[in-house]
Amino acid sequence: MTRFGLQLPNFSLGVPDSELFGRVAELARAGEDAGFTSLWVMDHFYQLPALGGPDQPMLEAYTLLGALARETSRVQLGTLVTGVTYRNPALLAKMVTTLDVISGGRAVLGIGAAWYDVEHEGLGVDFPPVKERMDRLEDAVRICRAMFTETAPTFSGRYYRIHEARNQPRPLQRNGPPIMIGGSGEKRTLKVVAQYADMCNITGDLATVRHRIDVLRSHCRDAGRNPDEISITRLASLFLTDTDEETA
Repeated sequence: MTRFGLQLPNFSLGVPDSELFGRVAELARAGEDAGFTSLWVMDHFYQLPALGGPDQPMLEAYTLLGALARETSRVQLGTLVTGVTYRNPALLAKMVTTLDVISGGRAVLGIGAAWYDVEHEGLGVDFPPVKERMDRLEDAVRICRAMFTETAPTFSGRYYRIHEARNQPRPLQRNGPPIMIGGSGEKRTLKVVAQYADMCNITGDLATVRHRIDVLRSHCRDAGRNPDEISITRLASLFLTDTDEETA
């Protein structure tokens, strides 16, 4: 079944900072009332170059989602997506669990390998080579899954570890918040999706997306997993204007 979610890609909404959250909350409620089944925000600290500049407003994702959980009642809530470099994965699991409790079981963990080097440099966050970021992503997903589903898990990976980690209160969703991996790397990212994820966000035009779904299915076969267990999502822009000329 096809479902539609709403992503809020920027917070340059033409209002003073004192009115910014009220406007964002209004958009979230309008999206839910319109029938969108999920609500997503970017997890960035600077606005992306394609959408604006670093001096434009960018609210911290999980603080915002916790507030929006109280402004909505039905939509799933998540980031599209969190860079693995931004937060310790055990802390991230705790944050998403807290969102799940606040929202009544509507949290989704969206996560990827991170890519925006400018904000890493600006905020003093390490930005390792892509292979290390992918290794960190795999560690992080495994830690988050364990903390969502086990009482006191221990895990030792390449870059992260936990020891009898507690996560109370427990997530409200039976198997914990769904884990969505963003990214379309065919050799590694989609392999990690096949092994560990519930959802993925695939980029590209329709022909590219179809090809990458085939690649994902191949990885699922190698992992002994039914590919139909993984929900496929794609991010697209929708422009609402009065005339075709304005859209162009």
